[in-house]
Amino acid sequence: MALLIGDTAPDFEADTTEGRIRFHDYIDGHWAVLFSHPKNYTPVCTTELGYTAKLKPEFDKRGVKVMGLSVDKIEDHAGWAKDIEDTQGAALNFPLIADHDRAVATKYEMIHPNADDSLTVRSVFVIGPDKKIKLKIEYPASTGRNFDEVLRVIDSLQLTAKHKVATPVNWKNGEDVIIVPAVSDEDAKGQFPDGWNAVRPYLRIVKQPGA
Repeated sequence: MALLIGDTAPDFEADTTEGRIRFHDYIDGHWAVLFSHPKNYTPVCTTELGYTAKLKPEFDKRGVKVMGLSVDKIEDHAGWAKDIEDTQGAALNFPLIADHDRAVATKYEMIHPNADDSLTVRSVFVIGPDKKIKLKIEYPASTGRNFDEVLRVIDSLQLTAKHKVATPVNWKNGEDVIIVPAVSDEDAKGQFPDGWNAVRPYLRIVKQPGA
């Protein structure tokens, strides 16, 4: 059965470039991003890992732990990490899981037999502090991911987890948001004392809380 948003992210133990971890213990109390790579020494993956390493301060600022996964042995990761640093200008600075037996990839349904029966697709999971899946995105192996978009979604997820708002199309952190329909106008007066713009009764635009 497919993993869905709101499901508990499967726990696992695995060797990584930063030692052996138990996933739930490792992310305890934090947001997390788990993303898979089809294989070591593949060109698109190399660019993705290098860019994610450059973004590490942005993930840290949001309290997000990042982990990559590749279906290769731990001893194969060191040489690839050197290539990533040499070609992308950023050293690997987050754990890369060695999933040579595909145990984690199978739990997270990262292998799509109709695409490839042994390699993972480009899966991305964002997991909340409650260990629930908040977002899942899947790309074909030929298409590199947009990690700026992953950060944008995390900003939205963290904001909407704290406040009764939703974020509109193409929203970026600091821009106006929408009061959710479940909040009545009467209740909204207490939560948003500076008021809002009611474009329609169901479309109430308000400044981002805390911005």
